[in-house]
Amino acid sequence: MITGMPRIAIAVHDYPAIVELFRDKFAMPVIDMAKMSSRDYGAALGMCVPEGGSNIELMSPVDPDTPLSKSLQGFLDSRGEGLFALMLEAPVPDDEAVELAERGLNVMPLMSGAFGRDVHPSSTHGVLIRVYPVKSFNTPYKGKIDESGAPKLSGIVRVIVAVQDLDHAVSVYAEQFKLAMDESAVDAELDQQRGVRSAICRPPTGGAIELVEVEDASKPFAKAIAQFLEDGKEGMYALVLQSPDLAGTAKALTGNGLNVKPSADSADTLEVPREDVFGALIRIEAA
Repeated sequence: MITGMPRIAIAVHDYPAIVELFRDKFAMPVIDMAKMSSRDYGAALGMCVPEGGSNIELMSPVDPDTPLSKSLQGFLDSRGEGLFALMLEAPVPDDEAVELAERGLNVMPLMSGAFGRDVHPSSTHGVLIRVYPVKSFNTPYKGKIDESGAPKLSGIVRVIVAVQDLDHAVSVYAEQFKLAMDESAVDAELDQQRGVRSAICRPPTGGAIELVEVEDASKPFAKAIAQFLEDGKEGMYALVLQSPDLAGTAKALTGNGLNVKPSADSADTLEVPREDVFGALIRIEAA
């Protein structure tokens, strides 16, 4: 049984730079584990742990001879920097892996040195899903953040996954992963303002997963999704955070050197473009 979505990972070449981005420009609490993780796993790891939603994991290959580093480097070589993996939790990942495989998902062999099991993107509409033990990360943040003038940002309240076939994606996440779906998923209702059909599934803890399919590419949001899908690569399109003060957050982020603009599809949503966030599109909604 899946118990939560604790985090989503971003893979980059320059680990110190992405730590600086989230710590200093987004003003998020970041736990830097690079010294330990480079030694033990062959990759530099950090964790953004803001309140609410799911955490943001920062990952970069270090030792090319280790499995995790090879996985990260393979992703960087094929798709470039950006959203790398979506983590789920289950009481016993190996037992969960058996059940997921029996339901038809492409579960990969246990990676050497790993605590969890991977589900190949070929069976999840382009998303590498890693199933870890419950409370796989519970290190408390011990630092302090200067909150004067800082943006007020949550963790990941939603990840948007762009898909070609919404009905099939709903069956994967609802029936094979056994994740709860919003009632609208039954009809995969059309969002006329954004020009997409969408469905939201909600792991018991952490943020939600929104599956979107283009319906009317004349609408700005749908057009952007269509462009993302142009090369046939489905997958994680954007991370959605929240702020109780969009205007203040926009001012703070702009002051920190980020290119923040209202999204084309909603006056109540800001966007920080991929080029500012190592290939990861960040959308910020009003809380």
